[in-house]
Amino acid sequence: MKNVGFRIYSKVVRPPRGLVEGFRGIPVANIADNMNRTSCMDARIRNMNGTPLLGTAFTVKSRPGDNLMLNKAIDMAASGDVIIVDTAGETGNAITGEMMITWAQQRGIAGFIIDGAVRDAGVIRKMTFPVYAAGVTPKGPYKDGPGEINVSISCGGVVINPGDIIVGDEDGVVVIDPKDAPEILIRSKATVLKEMGMMESIKSKTWDRTWVDKILHDKGCEYID
Repeated sequence: MKNVGFRIYSKVVRPPRGLVEGFRGIPVANIADNMNRTSCMDARIRNMNGTPLLGTAFTVKSRPGDNLMLNKAIDMAASGDVIIVDTAGETGNAITGEMMITWAQQRGIAGFIIDGAVRDAGVIRKMTFPVYAAGVTPKGPYKDGPGEINVSISCGGVVINPGDIIVGDEDGVVVIDPKDAPEILIRSKATVLKEMGMMESIKSKTWDRTWVDKILHDKGCEYID
């Protein structure tokens, strides 16, 4: 008998580690620009301590306010995985805090993204373990279930599948389908170089701004004295 809504899938197909590492240090904004500004988690999902994030998605779908499946996920996930928890955006209960985060860090987990609340915010701010969340509350979690591990989830308005590449910084989080990642990586690196050149032209006061007037002209903007 299938127990829909209370299941754990153990198999995750992860992309090559070298491909994932290629995105290290590339600003999330540059990656998103090369994905037509899509696949970015919304602004509710905030970086809690300024620590950048990179890894592969290990997904958890949890009943709001409950962290039973998150506890199990921490024990299951591999080094380099980012545990992402879908609690339907409900922030009434914190589903993780200092002790669970410290345990995850000891196990080599690459970070947490919680579409819900956390607690122990003062400690989290001082940690080097990446934590992204939608809110903070002192009210603790339940541990009853149900929930599912390694299924498709929604977090910050983006659909995430196990094994997706996750990149985060102080601007937010972007989700990359591994099959698209090689081309996105090439384009994102090119964008970084292009913007470095643009910054140099800004500093030297030679930045070409003619494109602004061209767009205004092409769109028929009216100038009035």
